[in-house]
Amino acid sequence: MLISIITINFNDVEGLKKTMTSVFNQTFSNIEYIIIDGGSTDGSKEYIETNKDSLAYWVSEPDSGIYNAMNKGIAASNGNYLLFLNSGDTLHSKTILAEVNKHFSGNKDIYYGNIMLCKNGKEKIDIYPNTLSISFLYRKSLPHPASFIKRSLFDKVSLYNEKLMLVSDWEFFMCAILKYSATTEHIDIIVSDFDLNGMSNNFSHRNIMDNERKIVMETHFPLIYELLENFNKKEKLLSNNRFKMLSELEKTTAAQKLNSLWLRCLLLILKGKTLKNLKNKEWF
Repeated sequence: MLISIITINFNDVEGLKKTMTSVFNQTFSNIEYIIIDGGSTDGSKEYIETNKDSLAYWVSEPDSGIYNAMNKGIAASNGNYLLFLNSGDTLHSKTILAEVNKHFSGNKDIYYGNIMLCKNGKEKIDIYPNTLSISFLYRKSLPHPASFIKRSLFDKVSLYNEKLMLVSDWEFFMCAILKYSATTEHIDIIVSDFDLNGMSNNFSHRNIMDNERKIVMETHFPLIYELLENFNKKEKLLSNNRFKMLSELEKTTAAQKLNSLWLRCLLLILKGKTLKNLKNKEWF
């Protein structure tokens, strides 16, 4: 099984060094490593050149964005499965690709693992579900640096949408799984360490992401967009800490008595008001 690893980079030579080292140190050898650099001026190109003998393909030239760079990587790839490990992200251990390879049966379109979220020296494991739901894909999607995508799936679905700035990978997974019935399998191991300091995880880009997600949903899934939005809002409400506290309190006898007393007091305050008055908020 040939795995193509595609790394895109622009002026992040230190992150690039970490990423390339994690790939070079793998015990699994059936790797096609591709690096797409956006014409960096910080020494990235020179570092790539010093390691070019270990690369299947590389280029350093201006591009129109991250998805244009990723599409260049796809076009240059020959692997059975592709893994996008962008500059700053690293494979979790030296043996991880050998471990992942044991799970490949070759008949799934996407194999996805778990990731270690890393930011400012702090780490948190993000575990993904074995079964994917529409609501999960809508809210979160799959972990790009831990997802092995069958090369032929890009021919079937499409390359990444270069008109989008931040959510084209999310669009691809939504379309591949929901529109083209791509088959998936969860590999319950940590595949990569994901650098949360990246562009799409910057809070200042939240508005851009939300707007692009809306465009994607209205383009591909207009009939379920409103339904998913309402579901998402209700789920956020249910996960609210205050709501959880109230739900737990309501389970206790003392809280039930207090609620009953509070309602009685409220009825006394509103005594004499008609239902019409209450609906019109004419309380006092």
